[in-house]
Amino acid sequence: QVEPVESGGGLVQAGGSLRLSCAASGRAFNSCAVGWFRQAPGKGREFVAAISWNGVRTDYADSAKERFTISRDNAKNTVFLQMNKLQPEDTAVYLCAADPTMGYGAPSQIGDYDYWGQGTQVTVSS
Repeated sequence: QVEPVESGGGLVQAGGSLRLSCAASGRAFNSCAVGWFRQAPGKGREFVAAISWNGVRTDYADSAKERFTISRDNAKNTVFLQMNKLQPEDTAVYLCAADPTMGYGAPSQIGDYDYWGQGTQVTVSS
């Protein structure tokens, strides 16, 4: 069982930055691909970024490319999402998810992930 826990959300002005963290206890987390998704009020959950278990492969939604960077530190059982140049449309609850299938990919589909955190709120003011 993997239980991701997100942190690092908050209120930031447009153009600012935030760094989200996703941590989970246990060695199993280090064997998982990890994805970040977000859900804005009244909208569906959408893919943001993902990273393979070994950090070699990453994938980004078009909206995140060149602004967001996903990385991981397996020694600390933590995955990070560095978000720069934030805009009001980035306002959402950001959720971390883990895929324990031990593949070498960075999945972008919600259905690929078995374990989900509760999310952290990111609010960007204009």
